[in-house]
Amino acid sequence: MNNIEDFRNYCLSFKGVTEKFPFDESTLVFYVMNKMFCLVDIEAFDYCNLKCDPEEAEELRAQYNGIKPGYHMSKKHWNSVYFNSDISENQIKEMVVKSYDLVVKGLTKKDRALLETIQ
Repeated sequence: MNNIEDFRNYCLSFKGVTEKFPFDESTLVFYVMNKMFCLVDIEAFDYCNLKCDPEEAEELRAQYNGIKPGYHMSKKHWNSVYFNSDISENQIKEMVVKSYDLVVKGLTKKDRALLETIQ
């Protein structure tokens, strides 16, 4: 990812995504149906936190230097993915999709149905 605007636009391109600054003025959080799937520091823009299947999270950390346990997050379910590391932009985009999909899968039936109605 080259810059925060490209990354932000990519995250906002998914159905039902909103953004907020719930923690401080530099941590931008992306939500789907009010559930977090991605966090990024807009000032440093050096990594993002993404939700991940626990088994896959361990495998990714072992495989890539640029993937660490989620900073300030549940280490079991979140990874910190560093932009300027051994992970390609396409791989990061795939991980964003997986994070989004994991959160959607965990939504209530009612919220998933509501998400389907969003254009």
